[in-house]
Amino acid sequence: MTVTETKLSGVLIIEPQVFADSRGWFMETFSKKKTSQITCDFVQDNHSLSKQKGTLRGIHFQKKPMEQAKLVRCIAGKIMDYAVDLRPDSKTFTQWVAVELSAENKKQLFIPRGFGHAFITLTDDAEVVYKTDNYYSPEHDGAVLWSDPEIGIDWGCNTPMLSDKDMKAPLLKELK
Repeated sequence: MTVTETKLSGVLIIEPQVFADSRGWFMETFSKKKTSQITCDFVQDNHSLSKQKGTLRGIHFQKKPMEQAKLVRCIAGKIMDYAVDLRPDSKTFTQWVAVELSAENKKQLFIPRGFGHAFITLTDDAEVVYKTDNYYSPEHDGAVLWSDPEIGIDWGCNTPMLSDKDMKAPLLKELK
């Protein structure tokens, strides 16, 4: 596995080694030994399907003490995946990184605790799976408005498909 650091401390791009032959391919999607930078223990796996290109999910996070680190990959279709630094005491607060994840490129994005997570689908029928190091807690569920100008993400789409939750999410300054 190749591990690449991003401009945001702790956010990592993971590229598995793929072994292919005439039958198909094989890869390890996670190895604690090969990704020593990831020190958390994963406890839950999640899987989503977004049927339409331009579906936006996020910017989501879990509030303390139920924060979650995530290891995200796209197993069908293609997405642009985002990690947003929501740690108020961080030098990179409100900064974000974006990585294209697809069934074809097999890249993964590790997002540590304290970050928001979002993605927009670049194809129809995009399936995303991710591991978390803490269980989902509805009482600690949080979101920031996808179009928050303080964060300033260019989604490449002015009219994404959104859930009610994401349409009504507060601005970051309203959460402070």
